[in-house]
Amino acid sequence: MNAMDAVDADLAAVVAEQPDPLLFATVSGAHLYGFPSEDSDVDLRGAHLLPAADLFSLRDPEETRSRMWFRDGIEMDLVTHDLRKFVRLMLNRNGYVLEQLLSPLVVHTTAAHEELVSLAPGVLTSHHAHHYRGFANTQWRLFCKTAELKPLLYTFRALLTGIHLMRSAEVQAHLPTLLDEVPEAPGYLAGLIEAKAAAEHGVAFGIDAGLVERDFEALHEVLEAAQGASRLPEHADAFEALDAFVVRGRAG
Repeated sequence: MNAMDAVDADLAAVVAEQPDPLLFATVSGAHLYGFPSEDSDVDLRGAHLLPAADLFSLRDPEETRSRMWFRDGIEMDLVTHDLRKFVRLMLNRNGYVLEQLLSPLVVHTTAAHEELVSLAPGVLTSHHAHHYRGFANTQWRLFCKTAELKPLLYTFRALLTGIHLMRSAEVQAHLPTLLDEVPEAPGYLAGLIEAKAAAEHGVAFGIDAGLVERDFEALHEVLEAAQGASRLPEHADAFEALDAFVVRGRAG
């Protein structure tokens, strides 16, 4: 059984066990990014809906929930945020939650999920470039410490996603697709994707460290230029629509 078969087999039971309604769950991480390994865990992300009473209580609301389990040796990791927190993250120029919301690997959905997807373009701004620049820098530092393929691919994936977003106003997290969409993408990344398939924490053997660093720095410059030329607005314009959506969802 592969990782995605395991998700299909297990998630229905997990959804049924959630104390509050699960609005959606999608697959994120390496499977979404297009470079899973044979031993990659499955990152499930989504949103749940707390009852209004939980927000009025003296107790802190359970805005974020996580659950981890194993199926046939594959680690499953489900993390969800309450709807209000999830939407606030969306409005905070957080590309990570947008990738989760817009992931094509949907394993649980509702009408609320579909409506939230339709509202997502209204939160896109040119400042999302900062998210991808910061994420890339974090992963680059990790690569410099570990020499592993995973953080290296995460580094380039983040930069290419940011460049593509600035140019097209589209959130594209799938690295093999980005290699075709972004002309500046280094050609050797396709080979690194193939190399990572064998092991989640494989070491980046045989790469030209100087070339990789130059490409890393060059793509930062490309991202900065793309941000400067982007037609995306500086500020999100979906606040009122999202606020009404959250209120309606809570009341319903």
